[in-house]
Amino acid sequence: MSKTTTGWLGRIAACAGLTLAVQASAWADRAVDMSRGVTGISSELYGLHMLIFGICVAIAVAVFGAMIWSIIYHRKTRGAEPAKLSHSTRVEIAWTIIPIAILVAMAVPAADTLIRQDDTRGDDMTVTVTGYQWKWDFEYPESEVRYSSLRASQGDGAAMPASLDAVSDGLESGVNLPLVVPAGTTVRVSLTSNDVNHGWWIREFGRQRNAIPGHINEFSFRARAPGTYRGECTEFCGPPDTCVPITVMAVPPEEFEAWIRTHGADRPEPGPKRLLAGSPPGEQYLAAAFTQGRQLHARNCAACHQASGLGLRAAGFPPLAGTKVSKDEHIRVALHGRKGSAMAGFGPLLGDEEVAAIVTYQRNAWGNDTGDVVVPAEVAAAR
Repeated sequence: MSKTTTGWLGRIAACAGLTLAVQASAWADRAVDMSRGVTGISSELYGLHMLIFGICVAIAVAVFGAMIWSIIYHRKTRGAEPAKLSHSTRVEIAWTIIPIAILVAMAVPAADTLIRQDDTRGDDMTVTVTGYQWKWDFEYPESEVRYSSLRASQGDGAAMPASLDAVSDGLESGVNLPLVVPAGTTVRVSLTSNDVNHGWWIREFGRQRNAIPGHINEFSFRARAPGTYRGECTEFCGPPDTCVPITVMAVPPEEFEAWIRTHGADRPEPGPKRLLAGSPPGEQYLAAAFTQGRQLHARNCAACHQASGLGLRAAGFPPLAGTKVSKDEHIRVALHGRKGSAMAGFGPLLGDEEVAAIVTYQRNAWGNDTGDVVVPAEVAAAR
C-alpha cells in the first residue's frame, strides 16, 4: 500500500473518529439544549432522547467501522481482476431483520411516552389558558381567579400578593404576572386562543402545544419542585412585540392556597334571585343543585364558556350569560351537543343528576335568574 493511499485512508479514519468523538461528547454533555426538566414527562423524554441517541451512535460506530475496515483490507489496485461476487441468503436475511428489530426497539418506548404525554387523567386542578396578541389570560375555574399576563412594561403587577412580589420583581422574563401553580400538583391546562394561532412551550416541562381559535388543546404537567420556569410562543402571531413570553411559577402548596384566597377563592357567588320555594322540588334542592352544578361547570364547561359564562366569541364559544334558550333545548344540547359547532354532548360522560345540576346552575347563574330547576328525571326523559 502506497504512502498516498495510506495518507488518504488516515484522513478518512480521522474524520470518522472526529465525528464519533463529537457525538460522544454531545451525549456526555448535558447542556446540548436537552435537560431532564422538572416534570415526569420531561424526564422520560430526556431518557428517550438519550436512548435513541445511544442507538444511533452504536449504529454509526458499526457502519463506519465496517466501511473503514473494508476500505483498508479489501481495496484493490487499478488493473486487478474484479473479485467474483458471492451471494449469501443468510446475510440478506440478517440485514433485513436487524434494522426491523432496531426500529421496533426504538418505536415501543417512543409510542409509550407519546401516549402518556397526552394523558390528562388524574389531574388535581385545572387552569384555562387563552392566548391573545399582547397577552395570555389565565383562569382558575374552580377558584374564580382570572388575570392577564402582559409584558412587564404593560402591566402594573398589582395583582401579585406580597409573598410573591419579591420573587416576581427579580424575574427577567419580561412579564408582569406569571402563571402560579402549586408544586407537586398535577395541573391540567385547557389551551385555546381568542384571535390567531399561538404556541405554548416551556422546555423544562417537555411540552409544546398550539393554542388554536375554536379548539381546546389539553395537556397536564406536574412541577416536582418550586421554581420559576420560562417559555415562549412558538407561533408567528404578529409583530415581535405581540408575542408575550410565558412564565410559570411553582410555589409550595400552602403559599398557593394563600395566593388563591387573596385573589378571590371561596368568594360565594350570588345564588338565584328567584327560588321555587313552596313548589317541588323546592328551595333546598335548587340550592344543592346550584352548588353542585357550579363545580361541574368549572370542570367540564368553563374551558370553552368560561367560569364567568361570557364565553369566547372570537373562538366560537358563545356566552351562557343572558341565554334565551328554553329549558328543554338547554337539556337537549347538554346531552347531545349541537351539530355544526364545537359543542359536544355530555350524555355519554355524565349521569342524569350531573347534567341536571349543570343546567340548573347555568340557568340561574350570571344574572340569568330564570328560577328553572332541572331534575334527573327530565334529563333521563331527554336521552
